[in-house]
Amino acid sequence: MKTGNVIKLLAVIIAVAVAVVFSVPYLSDPVKGIPLGLDLRGGVHLVLQAEAGKDGAAVTKEDMEKARAIIERRVNEMGVSEPIVQADLDKKRIIVDLAGVQDPDKAVDILKTTAKLTFRDPQGNVVLEGSELKDARAASSQQGYIVSLTFSSDGAKKFADITTKYVGQQIGIYLDNNLLQNPRVNEPILNGEAQITGYSSLEDAANYAVLLRSGSLPVSMSIAEKRQVGASLGVDSLNKSISAAMYGVGFIFLFMLMLYRLPGLVANFSLIVYILLVLWALRSVDAVLTLPGIAGMILSVGMAVDFNIIVYERIKEELRLGKSLRAAVEAGFSRALITVIDSNLTTAIGAAVLFYFGTGPIKGFALTLIFGILASFFTAITFTRWVLRWIVGLNHRMNTFWFGVRRDA
Repeated sequence: MKTGNVIKLLAVIIAVAVAVVFSVPYLSDPVKGIPLGLDLRGGVHLVLQAEAGKDGAAVTKEDMEKARAIIERRVNEMGVSEPIVQADLDKKRIIVDLAGVQDPDKAVDILKTTAKLTFRDPQGNVVLEGSELKDARAASSQQGYIVSLTFSSDGAKKFADITTKYVGQQIGIYLDNNLLQNPRVNEPILNGEAQITGYSSLEDAANYAVLLRSGSLPVSMSIAEKRQVGASLGVDSLNKSISAAMYGVGFIFLFMLMLYRLPGLVANFSLIVYILLVLWALRSVDAVLTLPGIAGMILSVGMAVDFNIIVYERIKEELRLGKSLRAAVEAGFSRALITVIDSNLTTAIGAAVLFYFGTGPIKGFALTLIFGILASFFTAITFTRWVLRWIVGLNHRMNTFWFGVRRDA
């Protein structure tokens, strides 16, 4: 029995050590690891102001919701990691946070461009609109860099009719009333596909393709605010957060060792497992780490330790009543279970409310807290219990001094 417990303890220690060695470089990798938010990585903060039409038409709530959805699609097409796009319906504004954006001016141009695509006959009349567009993709060909257009079934039929009618004439392709191309129709195009040529680079073509795929904005947008967060500021915030976390965790380790001795050592070991679980949970859902998220993690660390303290105080009470180590450990965990569940449940409800109603960094804080609650429940009630059982199994008559109680077993 003792040999089996020794093997289990050694196996767990080795497994956790390997997990730490593997996790630290992977999770901290700027590409594969947990992505950093605007406040830690740097980027750009934009406020786009919706403007009334030339005919004086008011901007409606439906316009703002549609504009927000289209801008969000454009940002996603740009490949920005976990952007934050929010609509302020009262002020007719859309707030966008883009972390890690290298060229903020180009991002601004893509986001605020109305991107209304039209095809016009030789007389300048609109004969087909971008709403009939199914897809747009950038590519390189013998003609240079192009954007290939694919129309919907209705759009393909209209395009076939137009190109049949105007064979030998030019059809203008416009984006926001600006002429992109004025090609001559040599023969009817019946497959519902077209190409726009003349781009200077593949990236330029890709940017136009993003605009066309995401659709046109229902209203014009102007830049009300553009604030760039420097990468150096983000790195400084991250370093300070990491330092604060390390000092806090170090103090917790020392406190638990001094007050609870052997169980405190087990709690510290469990805390390492807890941190790994939370970090991997965040990575698994591609969550972005922000300063509020780090605050949520530090708060949940304190909660995880608090759960251990509740259990250990129960164990100490049982030992003072004269129970054996094995009985005290089992009774301590059993009697503390309801208290731990209650504290978990109430905090989880609060975090869930924050996640549901919150936006941006508030959601990040709530998500980190939820993951922390789940991980702390596992480590405090399950993992710590297993390890303490194995330790007590090695010597169930060990001096209770090692459990924080001054009496002989």
